[in-house]
Amino acid sequence: MKQFSLTACSTADMPLEFFKTNAIPFACFHFIMDGRDYPDDLGQSMPFEVFYKKIAEGASPTTSQVNAEDYEAMWQPLLEGGSDILHITLSSGISGTINSANIAKEVMQEKYPERRIVIVDSLGASSGYGLLVTEACRLRDEWKTLDEAQSWLEDNKLRLHHWFFSTDLSSYYRGGRISRTSAIFGTLLKICPLMNMNTGGELIPREKIRTKKKVISEIVERMEKHAQNGLDYSGKCYISNSDCFEDARAVADLVESKFPKLDGKVLINSVGTVIGAHTGPGTVALFFFGDERVK
Repeated sequence: MKQFSLTACSTADMPLEFFKTNAIPFACFHFIMDGRDYPDDLGQSMPFEVFYKKIAEGASPTTSQVNAEDYEAMWQPLLEGGSDILHITLSSGISGTINSANIAKEVMQEKYPERRIVIVDSLGASSGYGLLVTEACRLRDEWKTLDEAQSWLEDNKLRLHHWFFSTDLSSYYRGGRISRTSAIFGTLLKICPLMNMNTGGELIPREKIRTKKKVISEIVERMEKHAQNGLDYSGKCYISNSDCFEDARAVADLVESKFPKLDGKVLINSVGTVIGAHTGPGTVALFFFGDERVK
């Protein structure tokens, strides 16, 4: 048995096979679309292409976080099996799910006082959160202790960069994040907002860039500027996209051409249904390790 069990949430936006292969149980967020409740189960209940097609046709999904009972149900068999738990949550800067996890932790540690549950706030989202889970999996498989793994994650999570751009402003308008006027003029002028996550794990607009071609170039330039060892970066690089694979592939191709020492090819995932309910289609996100994020 490994030193601890690792758990996460669906909003890490990694493929289902990743969780199965690496024995990582995950708790599902939920979304409501067309009056029906669905689990954010990595495209099983509703394929991603169907989900984004419905949004493009005018659907406005709402989301709900994981509740304490769901965490308890996920953790109980692990605790009964004699395992301590390292759980990584979606950023507290965009979700309150860490509060539910902490409530569940108190309940379960009363039931299993000999066991430990450690909760780490990823301060990340989508496949950036997934990249942190990947590193936690590596630490578990290297037989690091629970304390060693927690220490590494806390020391390095703000070195994990999250850069996003969007070519479709419709969902930002429908969600109240920009005005109707901004959405109209932004679309007419082909404005593609470039955003990233700050030290509090909040998504922050950084620059308005005209045209998709320029924003693809700019997001890779941000990686050149911030990646550990610059163009000699030898870590992993993940990308997630919301129904715009060709744009994600263009970013990945540019990254792979500029960073020859990457740890494997760039992994391209789908933005899941809960994160995607807020971004809508047309979002590309780039994740890598580098210098520490600034506020």
